[in-house]
Amino acid sequence: MAHFAELKSKTDPTGFTSDTHLVVERVAVIANDIPANGGTLLGNDMHVDGETWCINFFKGGTWKQTSYNHNFRKAYAGKGMVYDSVKDKFIAAQPFASWTLDSNDDWQAPIADPTVTDDGDPSGEDHYWYIIRWNDTKHQADNTHGWEAIRSNDTSDPKTIYDWNGSSWVSE
Repeated sequence: MAHFAELKSKTDPTGFTSDTHLVVERVAVIANDIPANGGTLLGNDMHVDGETWCINFFKGGTWKQTSYNHNFRKAYAGKGMVYDSVKDKFIAAQPFASWTLDSNDDWQAPIADPTVTDDGDPSGEDHYWYIIRWNDTKHQADNTHGWEAIRSNDTSDPKTIYDWNGSSWVSE
């Protein structure tokens, strides 16, 4: 089966910018026996005939083929993803205003991911791991911060929030 993403031109769905993007509205599954390039869609990935078939069948729209196996256009398109027509790729929507795309078109936080994710003793009775998240508001207030976590075994109310200092977790 072939998969095609319907694209709609929208102002940045994240609200971080006023840029216009082609945003995935839905993904349709199309039979491989649709005529394309003198053959069928099977073996003719990304051929314009598949896009034309979608336009005719669905009565309009902008369509791009996407690969369920990630064989082309970077990633399998999902609702809300952005299609970059210059790079000919489907890219995840920007998760936070402070994050930027790397050379592989993956979103990266402005601070490296924490390297400590648990207490280091998985066999211990009191083993815990950190439930880690990005706090963009914290980062906007102080660009040396952003990663925060709570411990999985924390039963206090409210839970203790830990701040990543670049090498360890420190309670706030």
